Amino acid sequence: MNVAFEKPSLWQRIGPVFQGFDLPLLVITTVMCMIGLITMYSVGYDSGTRFGDQSRNVMLAYVVLFAVAQIPPQRLMTLAVPIYTLGIALLLATAVFGITKKGATRWLYVGTVIQPSEILKIATPLMLAWWFQRREGQLRVVDFLAAGGLLLLPVGLIIKQPDLGTAVLVLSAGLYVIFFAGLSWRLIIPVVLVGAVAIAAIVGYEERLCQPDVTWIGLHEYQKNRVCTLLDPTTDPLGKGFHIIQGMIAIGSGGVFGKGFMQGTQTHLEFIPERTTDFVFAAFSEEQGLVGCLVLVAGFLALIVRGLMIASQAPTLFSRLLAGALSLSFFTYAFVNMGMVSGILPVVGVPLPFISYGGTAMVTLGLALGMLMSISRSRGLMQR
Repeated sequence: MNVAFEKPSLWQRIGPVFQGFDLPLLVITTVMCMIGLITMYSVGYDSGTRFGDQSRNVMLAYVVLFAVAQIPPQRLMTLAVPIYTLGIALLLATAVFGITKKGATRWLYVGTVIQPSEILKIATPLMLAWWFQRREGQLRVVDFLAAGGLLLLPVGLIIKQPDLGTAVLVLSAGLYVIFFAGLSWRLIIPVVLVGAVAIAAIVGYEERLCQPDVTWIGLHEYQKNRVCTLLDPTTDPLGKGFHIIQGMIAIGSGGVFGKGFMQGTQTHLEFIPERTTDFVFAAFSEEQGLVGCLVLVAGFLALIVRGLMIASQAPTLFSRLLAGALSLSFFTYAFVNMGMVSGILPVVGVPLPFISYGGTAMVTLGLALGMLMSISRSRGLMQR
């Protein structure tokens, strides 16, 4: 008896790859990417191939997202130690053999030029989530101290490069994991109070502390200048304060509804420095106005809320900690970038997710979103 077998259709063959995907997360991500590409076309049309290159970056990020989403969280946990160890090794190699540009040693040549600190944005929360998973149910103070050491090691190496912006992102991602693991408020509040006192002291003694002959312990001269410029950018309006002043002018000139698509005068007359990268929010605000900014903020809030929902429903401690940290990392990116462009935070070179130009930043976003998708997908498949 002959038995005929039907040849599976294309969808039957590729369908399992998409099974269990988190549709809300995918929709939010796609909308944000579309906003980013439209913005890049508008603000970067006279900057060479920025739009085409960013389109390629977005497609690459989606490839990374879909590839990582296929890896179950259990497998991600086994990769935590190797990836973290590799990242630390590359940071040490950068300190010895790295490429120096404009006084910073952040890049390493390994057949191609890479920036190892980018790896730690993902590797650090991954490692800390693994650490607390291994100690679930028996956490002691010494475990939190060890986690602090695992966090401060990469942060210290990145600050040494120096790269304060990336250090802030790695530090915040790690702190989110430690906080979600159950760090006591009794330890958090004193640190917050010390930070508040330090900020108040800097503001109160600004004129004296910002003198050229005054050195701030632990900070490079340019880092001190960034803080002093934030406090009063008008002291050097054509030099150190130029970025902040022009960013605030562009944001204010956009008004409620903005000047319109491709109509930003501050942007296209090149008053806004780095208008496709760090200061893209100023260019976006000028053209889209307050309404556009509210839509952008709503998109980030939707992404963060969806990520935290995935974290709350994750089946393991590792998944919950990793998903929660990655979700709040989007808040750190957006808050720091918008804050520095608006003149309420020092300029530290943090890109705006989905909007700023950059291949490495987009791939890192794809990796983080792929991990969130993996955690959500594994829960969905377990329920079937």
